[in-house]
Amino acid sequence: MTKRLFSGNMEGMKQSKLFTKTKKEAPTDEVSNNALFLIRGGFIHKEMAGVYSYLPFGLRVLKKIENIIREEMDKAGGQEILMPSMQPKENWEKTGRWESMTDLYKVSDSSGREVALGPTHEEIVVPILKNYISSYKDLPLALYQIQNKFRMELRAKSGMLRGREFIMKDMYSFHTTQEDFENFYNKMKIVYKTIFERAGIGHLTYLTFASGGTFSKYSHEFQTITSAGEDTIYIDEESSIAVNKEVFNEEVLQSLGLKKEKLVEHKAIEVGNIFDLKTKYSEPFDLSYVDEKGEKHTILMGCYGIGLSRLMGTVVEALADDKGIIWPESIAPFQVHLLSLGNDDGVLAESNNVYEKLLKNGIEVLFDDRVGLSAGEKFADSDLIGIPYRAVISLRSIKENGIELKKRTEEKGKVVSVDELIKLLKSSI
Repeated sequence: MTKRLFSGNMEGMKQSKLFTKTKKEAPTDEVSNNALFLIRGGFIHKEMAGVYSYLPFGLRVLKKIENIIREEMDKAGGQEILMPSMQPKENWEKTGRWESMTDLYKVSDSSGREVALGPTHEEIVVPILKNYISSYKDLPLALYQIQNKFRMELRAKSGMLRGREFIMKDMYSFHTTQEDFENFYNKMKIVYKTIFERAGIGHLTYLTFASGGTFSKYSHEFQTITSAGEDTIYIDEESSIAVNKEVFNEEVLQSLGLKKEKLVEHKAIEVGNIFDLKTKYSEPFDLSYVDEKGEKHTILMGCYGIGLSRLMGTVVEALADDKGIIWPESIAPFQVHLLSLGNDDGVLAESNNVYEKLLKNGIEVLFDDRVGLSAGEKFADSDLIGIPYRAVISLRSIKENGIELKKRTEEKGKVVSVDELIKLLKSSI
């Protein structure tokens, strides 16, 4: 169950009071479904390529994703911190990444002093721990944050999937032994699987073996199948293990016990990754501990990332249909979209009555109380916004002493009473 971030009157919202409006057209320079639907639905506003503002609907979704991730990080033993976006040049020079990282934003002030806008935070978290970690008794430790990141992305053309400014959860773990690291690393594989299941895309998301770069044989990505994906992966459907195309060769397949003829090729989006960093960042800063014998050792590290904004865009890409977004119940901006149809005073009065009852029962409801719009316009907006349940009050439903209830994924709905509606929605919280 996801904790509520919204209380009081924020359980509900009237569309007539909402400052955003849905749009029939999105910016002509957007090609991805996630950007088209999120902009048209009033979830985000494009500022420039790869940079977006979050509007009321979008922020609600983002906060629910954030809550899921925070809950799972806390359960895994993570301690939350918040580090700065502006990072000292000296730290990046110490690790060699000031020159080697090609997508690093470098910013100068009027005095000529240069800083980095953080795309990641190894260069900050390791120096912090130098002040607090010295003994084996201080370890193991895992720190995480949820924060804006910056990358000089020259191909920012995929909406929320490839941003220049984006929101990310990054966790860093610190260990005395390889065995301790591997135990935590394997635990994080399960934690990540749980996060993607809770976010509604677990059935489409696979643990994927990828190149480990300079510090280990493999890293692990979590890839979500969708035709909009920029990555190609090969999946063994029996074991639910996948291999990224970049590491796809006979030697890798043999080491993983996979048979080429059983693998199925898919396009996918990377929604998370985990790395064995070994001593790549602890060594330059001399982050070490003293063991029981008084001997000094360099601390072993791992890192674990999930892009919240990318996850939001991936959900849209993976689950949407041609009418609009289909939000999983766990991260939808609201549980139910209440539509009042027609300009009859009795319909509007009954709609307001149902809205108040839903609020009193702690149900998150978007109330389309707008007048002067046709039923077709309201239905189209509801499909675009993608809230899991649509509840319609009209002269016909009032005659039938009920409310027309339909899931976003269903073609036809059914008439239910107010009490039945409340019971159903409360059971899904």
